[in-house]
Amino acid sequence: MQMIIDSLRKKGKIYKKMQEIAPKELGIRNKIKMYKATDVAGYFWAIFAVTQKSKLLMKDVHKFEEIYAKLVLFFDHNFKHKIIFIDAPLCSKAKEAFIAQGWKII
Repeated sequence: MQMIIDSLRKKGKIYKKMQEIAPKELGIRNKIKMYKATDVAGYFWAIFAVTQKSKLLMKDVHKFEEIYAKLVLFFDHNFKHKIIFIDAPLCSKAKEAFIAQGWKII
């Protein structure tokens, strides 16, 4: 979590509150770290951290959108911003799909 906070702080993002959500709470079996953060202006951020060895493909984009939808239902509100930290190679079509759906890729 500290790595995520440090990298976001370098980009000028400061959060008042950051809460980690366990994947089991949403009924997900994926190895993903999810955070709900509130910035100084009061906006909610959904932050995902993914570490895997294989390349992220289009099917993974759909998987993360489903996880995001479950997160929205779990907290019963929409998030202003969506960020995904990817520690794996990313397919060019998947990158375009993430950006088209409003994700910020780091």
